[in-house]
Amino acid sequence: MSNYTVESTKVETSDGAKLHTRLFKPMEEGKITDNLVVVLVHPFSILGGCQAFLKGIAAGLAGKGYKTVTFDMRGAGKSTGRPSLTGFAEIKDVIAVCKWVCENLSSDRILLVGSSAGAPIAGSAVDEIKEVIGYVSIGYPFGMFASILFGRHHKGILKSPKPKLFVMGTRDGFTSVKQLQNKLTSAAGRVETHLIEGASHFQMEGAEFDNQMVNLILTFTSSL
Repeated sequence: MSNYTVESTKVETSDGAKLHTRLFKPMEEGKITDNLVVVLVHPFSILGGCQAFLKGIAAGLAGKGYKTVTFDMRGAGKSTGRPSLTGFAEIKDVIAVCKWVCENLSSDRILLVGSSAGAPIAGSAVDEIKEVIGYVSIGYPFGMFASILFGRHHKGILKSPKPKLFVMGTRDGFTSVKQLQNKLTSAAGRVETHLIEGASHFQMEGAEFDNQMVNLILTFTSSL
């Protein structure tokens, strides 16, 4: 028997896309840890990314007492609209979902978590949403080839003063450990990294790492 419930809703963006959104809630209201809500941003829609990739993490966080939200960005899953190649239109999706969280879940504290291409998209939204108090990246694609698509997102998260955690496998095919470290030397504010020995980029999107991601997110959240 699961220790969380799931509710579905539609969230409309400022430019009219309707996003299929899921709220994962602890089974008992009394088990809710605090009013912080975790919003998860999924991998690249054009390569098949959707909110289903993040179900395990969302369920794990809800089971630990945190309301957690996943959603399909425009053009993914059951959401309307068309995905963009560079992820800039999708920043509006993140902002719309966070606005919905504030208005419907009585929360003024949001942790943004982005996986793969969702990391640069979420990173660009961090300073656009005052209620976001921290950011977690899982496999941020900082490498040279990925930067052709997502390079213009880097500045947004690197200049943000908000606390951030970068989680990456040491065998990530898009970003080397050295590339990650070089990028983060210019980052503002509190910056933490957690390297997972021997893990590849797509491995970390799999269910075998869900519990580890949940624990890393909880540890980071406890310090915000």
